[in-house]
Amino acid sequence: MKNWVACFLFFLLSSLLFGQETAVRTHTATSNVSIIEKVFVIPELNSISHKIWVYLPPDYVTSSKKYPVIYMHDAQNLFDAATSYSGEWEVDESLNKLFNKTGKGFIVVAVENGGDERINEYTPWLHKKYGGGKGDLYINFIVNTLKPYIDATYRTKPQQKFTGLIGSSLGGLISYYGGLKYPKVFGKIGALSTSFWFSNEVVIFTNKKGNLNKVKLILLVGEKEGEDVVLDTKNIEKQLLETGFKSKNLKTKVNPEGQHNEAFWKSEFSEIVQWLYNIQ
Repeated sequence: MKNWVACFLFFLLSSLLFGQETAVRTHTATSNVSIIEKVFVIPELNSISHKIWVYLPPDYVTSSKKYPVIYMHDAQNLFDAATSYSGEWEVDESLNKLFNKTGKGFIVVAVENGGDERINEYTPWLHKKYGGGKGDLYINFIVNTLKPYIDATYRTKPQQKFTGLIGSSLGGLISYYGGLKYPKVFGKIGALSTSFWFSNEVVIFTNKKGNLNKVKLILLVGEKEGEDVVLDTKNIEKQLLETGFKSKNLKTKVNPEGQHNEAFWKSEFSEIVQWLYNIQ
């Protein structure tokens, strides 16, 4: 548990300070990444406006195709080193390479976290020390406000089997929660280095919602994140299978070198997308 808490406190502190550090950094986002001009506010959650980043596949402008959509969190850390607080995932570079190799394209819609509101946004349940507990409002916003806007604005494949939800740490927790709560909306779930420790309510929730047969879920964890993190992840895997989650749709990967950081998630992202979407 000590490794978990240390990582958690680091990310909390970093999220508060990253804005002071980005001025000297070079922008690295590719040309097919942009920020939506429309302002999104979730009044029930907080009064902070949430910027939405959108990655479009390389052939979006030159084709009339429709594309699967992957919804993600912590947008500041996904595309641009200048806005990240601990390195970026290089989601755009990874998907550009995947497109060049396979011809498969994706739209990625990423919501910026609210800084010191991040814990509230990404946790469905309260923690006696860290607070939180407004994740349900955040997921409802993605499902009921953001996704309809994206489907009306871009050429998407809106069906469940094409719609993903991927995140790490607390973002992994809210992705796991959102996937199990809305299995008719999200068909592909990536829960990376997930903060299952945050609340024991996740056990009760899994028992109620885990019996799914049309959702693909990958659980990723690194051994260097700590024994408790690996054990929590394996316990969730076991519990899901016991509830009736279809085994062929569930994958758990334990990377012996994986740490709780963006470098780890970046290194695994392309493989995760390929498994979720059956790309050979």
